[in-house]
Amino acid sequence: MKCGLIAGSGRFPLLVAEAARGAGWEVVGIGIKEEADPAIEGLVSRCYWISLGELGRLIEILKQEGVRQAVMAGQVKHKQIFSSIQPDWRLVKLLLGLRSKNTDALIGAVARVLAEEGVELLDSTAFLQPLLAPEGRISARQMDERETADVAYGHQVARRLAAFDIGQSVVVCEGACVAVEAMEGTDAAILRAAQFSNGKPLTVVKVSKPGQDMRFDVPVIGPGTMETMEKAGATALAVDAGRTLLLDREELLRRAERAGVAIAGYRAPEAA
Repeated sequence: MKCGLIAGSGRFPLLVAEAARGAGWEVVGIGIKEEADPAIEGLVSRCYWISLGELGRLIEILKQEGVRQAVMAGQVKHKQIFSSIQPDWRLVKLLLGLRSKNTDALIGAVARVLAEEGVELLDSTAFLQPLLAPEGRISARQMDERETADVAYGHQVARRLAAFDIGQSVVVCEGACVAVEAMEGTDAAILRAAQFSNGKPLTVVKVSKPGQDMRFDVPVIGPGTMETMEKAGATALAVDAGRTLLLDREELLRRAERAGVAIAGYRAPEAA
């Protein structure tokens, strides 16, 4: 069994490579030069490097390697997609056919092109099911009444935001939404929220999109999220159960306990 791994930034692709190898797959890595960790080279049988926009080269590599199934894992920053990309002719042709150029539309179109070329894009969590957030309390500390109320309000805002594919996270302070995520990403939104909170505790709500396509752009939290929350004075984090990856879970929970952050998983409406 052979699997192609299209790797973006962070630990996510490294964990996918390790898990896929452990399950008996041969893994061929295709690293995004602007994003992927060079450590991916030590976890795959062969590794190729491409730049954002080289769709033709990606297809060429997958065909050359005889890959029929692939996984996209790791973040490609939205601002990179829309500001740094230099598309080849395959991607130009794809872009011209898009009515909407949000992230879902763009990556979804890439997935369709891969399918036309005989490459099936698997769920990015296919090898990492044990890392998906459970429902209920995740951290040692349970949310208090104020945090629970902020989560309830945050869900109302975040789910509407996610439906338009703008962002998947909001930051709430005492019943007011003080920041919403856009192209800058969750961490930047949390730090921005701290500028308006006057030292009051913040609650972060991170959701999946309606009908979340688990092949790409799956919500992820990890130790870095806790570090950002601690800097911003955020005390609670709500995520979607079964649709959010908890990377480096033990370290994540250690940092959450040290920072006094409560984490809980909630079932998304369409999954209820």
